[in-house]
Amino acid sequence: MRIVILGAGQVGASVAEGLVSEDNDITIVDSDRERLAYLQERLDLRTLVGNAAHPSVLRNAGLDDADLLIAVTQSDQTNLVACKLAHTLFNVPTRIARLRAIDFLDSEVLLSPENFAVDYALCPEQEITDYIARLIEFPSALQVLDFADGRVALICVRAFSGGLLVGKQIREMREHLPREVDARIAAIYRRDRPVTPTGETVIEDGDEVFVLAADEHIRRVMRELRRLAQPVRRVMIAGGGNIGLRVAQALEDDYGVKVIETNKQRAESIAGTLRSALVLHGDATDEDLLEKESIEEMDLFLALTNDDEDNIMGASLAKRLGARRVVALINRRAYADLVQGGPIDIAISPAQISIGTLLAHVRRGDVAQVHSLRRGAAEALEIIVHGDEKSSKVVGRRIGDLPVIQGAIIAAVVRDLEQATEVMYDGAILRKRFGRVVIAHKDVVIAAGDHVIVFCLNRKVVKKVEKLFAVGFHFF
Repeated sequence: MRIVILGAGQVGASVAEGLVSEDNDITIVDSDRERLAYLQERLDLRTLVGNAAHPSVLRNAGLDDADLLIAVTQSDQTNLVACKLAHTLFNVPTRIARLRAIDFLDSEVLLSPENFAVDYALCPEQEITDYIARLIEFPSALQVLDFADGRVALICVRAFSGGLLVGKQIREMREHLPREVDARIAAIYRRDRPVTPTGETVIEDGDEVFVLAADEHIRRVMRELRRLAQPVRRVMIAGGGNIGLRVAQALEDDYGVKVIETNKQRAESIAGTLRSALVLHGDATDEDLLEKESIEEMDLFLALTNDDEDNIMGASLAKRLGARRVVALINRRAYADLVQGGPIDIAISPAQISIGTLLAHVRRGDVAQVHSLRRGAAEALEIIVHGDEKSSKVVGRRIGDLPVIQGAIIAAVVRDLEQATEVMYDGAILRKRFGRVVIAHKDVVIAAGDHVIVFCLNRKVVKKVEKLFAVGFHFF
């Protein structure tokens, strides 16, 4: 696939790195010559220095025969103009734009083909906010991801000594769960190395365990791996930038929120925007300030500034002073790998959270969702099955009879996703759930229309998975 990426910042660079490794033809455009030179030294791609909103630059970047435009510069206006030009002048089939302003994000009319012609609007700040909100729902989790419109949850937890399954075989989990609850351990990472789980695999203290279940069952399953942490009530946020403000707005109605911002004018501005959160002008690496604001009473400390070092220092200090759980936003992967599991409970990579959404538009076949796992080391795919028994390698076949792809695990199948079932309690309808979650065992037969969740321990096997689920030519 020929892909043009506009913007070589953290998001653009991470997208380029993820796509280059899959044999795509990548050109990346930015006005910063040094940043482009750095990428060209590390990656097999073409770079072009120039203004991403100029038609001549886009033409030189190869937009005439591009399959996909990904506009992720820091400027909403540049990204919108580039998508419009890509549509009207170059007829690029798919156009993705990074947008921050709610005025654009909330307007389908402005993004329609008649106007700015954006097929998909990406807002990394909002995706990070949603990601953090899910982590708060599951205080014990290292990562929380959804598939099939929320019907399936994939959660990573660290197994602890004393947990019901630690020191036991995975097959014994079935004995501890109610009959109506089913789950699948999709992957285990032990001392940063993947372990392909089987029924005989013994879970060890400290293992990172990825467990998948229907959304309504996931909390019950988690209890088998570790004790559930106390719910979050008090949150302190370091950094009142775009991400910090969005997170504070999302949390302030349900939690006690304090925001620390170093810039006085910015602190005053967001104080006027937030309804109930307390905004403090100060430095989150100031030990006296944290102690004065009762850091030891905080259930969660979020370091969300634009500086990796400040986030690491602030989160580490908050942990030492008594914050129960600390999370740091860290752009550099090497930093994130170094600190997570040590002084910092969770290191969030903004680019890796965003890249999953983009990858769903690049994958071959009908891929509904892609989640990047362990900061890009692994992936989980939601693939929609098409075809029939003649045109598909999977339709009508038992999972146990499918070709084995080392490092790829079919974890679950969601069936009849468009059909709703009512959940009743004391004669009243609590909610409607769509689809039926079937945990993947060897006797499950895959059917056309199924949403299949596949866990790839290594991204190198993704192509093999796509090929397995591809539909033969004569089906079309």
